Amino acid sequence: MRTTTGWQSTSTSIALERVPIERRELREDDLAVRVDFCGVCHSDLHAIHGLLGKPTDGLVPGHEFTGTVTAVGAAVTSFAVGDAVAVGTVVDSCGVCAMCRVGQENFCLEGPITTYGGTDRVDGTVTKGGYSREYVVRERFAYHLPDGLDPAAAAPLMCAGITMWEPMRAAGIGPGSKVAVAGLGGLGHLGVKLAVALGAEVTVLSRTPDKADDARALGAAGLLVTTDEAQLAQGRGRFDLILDTIPGPHELPPLLSLLALDGTLSVVGFPREVTLQLMNLTAGRKKLTSSGTGGTRGTAEMLAFAAEHGIVADIELLPSARVEEALTRLGEGDVRYRFVLDLADLDQPAA
Repeated sequence: MRTTTGWQSTSTSIALERVPIERRELREDDLAVRVDFCGVCHSDLHAIHGLLGKPTDGLVPGHEFTGTVTAVGAAVTSFAVGDAVAVGTVVDSCGVCAMCRVGQENFCLEGPITTYGGTDRVDGTVTKGGYSREYVVRERFAYHLPDGLDPAAAAPLMCAGITMWEPMRAAGIGPGSKVAVAGLGGLGHLGVKLAVALGAEVTVLSRTPDKADDARALGAAGLLVTTDEAQLAQGRGRFDLILDTIPGPHELPPLLSLLALDGTLSVVGFPREVTLQLMNLTAGRKKLTSSGTGGTRGTAEMLAFAAEHGIVADIELLPSARVEEALTRLGEGDVRYRFVLDLADLDQPAA
């Protein structure tokens, strides 16, 4: 076994501990990746608190990271030592089902293997994530990090970015489309950037007007205050797609009322149990859907598009030893817009 160092949660605590972590020896199609930068996703908090069905004791979070290849297996052909790489939320799948064959491994019919809290298909061990200095991943689920993208700011593209990208591509968003983004956080700010680059007119939906200037700075045409009944009435029937990135329980009917004919509400921030009358969908043939990150085809497309348009996340970079601070502030909504951990401090002796 290979040994590295990482940050581990015990008993649903965000007070992560620095511990040795075992990684498998390289299989023929594996890469060893030195993890340089790992984004802190709201789903990391959900997982630590036991909301995602992952084993919580001994959990090592982190599923959006960039780094450098340090070793390759004997059958690897697409990567070499020294290559800059990015890894996202899925690290294995069956490879043969209908979903895998079209590049939607995130929806693998046998179940995708997630970057952390999953069960390895070969040896049955629990996967441990990118809050660590090394990760071993199959070649098929690693991506070349395009030249020109800052590796720290690009890390959140591998979860937040692709989570926004796939619903937009499924909805056919392009020039002339009208897109709304509910929630201007880690997901939402990338949703604005990507939708604008696709040519859409973008509006941010928020409970308060406080982020109006931020929304416009990101490229949005404006902000609609969802607690203002007059603004809600003016926005009725307006949008082709609403990307709902709100990370906690909330009501969907007010958002559905803003959709145009055949419009789509894609709930990606908190895709859990909701209460809804089907009549909320009837008038206007509205669609309610969700999405779970992305597969290899969409992720590669998204990275190429981001590189072409210079799109990365707006981040606050912290040494990984401050991970508890990052998780605490994330839970309080005190970040614009994504925390990223710099794992280089794991090369130093523990304080």
